[in-house]
Amino acid sequence: RILKNKMSLIRYSAGMGSDGKALLEKARELGLEGLIGKKPDSIYEPGARSGAWIKLKLHQEQEFVIGGYTDPEGSRHSFGALLVGYYSGKKLRFAGKVGTGFDRAMLLTLYKRFQSVAATKCPFADLPDQREGKWGQGITAAAMKKCHWLKPHLVCQVKFSEWTRDGRLRHPVFLGLREDKKPVDVVRETLS
Repeated sequence: RILKNKMSLIRYSAGMGSDGKALLEKARELGLEGLIGKKPDSIYEPGARSGAWIKLKLHQEQEFVIGGYTDPEGSRHSFGALLVGYYSGKKLRFAGKVGTGFDRAMLLTLYKRFQSVAATKCPFADLPDQREGKWGQGITAAAMKKCHWLKPHLVCQVKFSEWTRDGRLRHPVFLGLREDKKPVDVVRETLS
């Protein structure tokens, strides 16, 4: 009754039921990041966490071609982030930087593999970017000078929350190498 005005900045969201699997599947179909689940009698507690409200995040997963890497920063060794992409026709398109999901052994293993596929030129057809972007995922001409390029021979599996409007991965996490996939077969997957 308080929120009668439909043009209000605050809107009432009706309950959606309690079938979590069906709700998550619908959220996936709609391309949502996830859902918030809550006990019906709970209240919102600003700044507090409790089991009464839970975040149910959806993730996507697919393979990407490794086309380069950045230098390590801080206490990190070997490399900082992978520069990954996918093929659109015969062109390798940049999808983003993947800087998490590695343990020390994987960092060393990957770095050793990189030495055998080192390249002098950037393999991505759509770089450089005009600007770095809001979340620093862009690779400008200045940033490209600090990147290490690779022949596009290695494929990795990546988990991520979504594609951004500018075609980059949001919250990407490295899961492992894919020895069973040819780089030229790696394309941008779409939700069906």
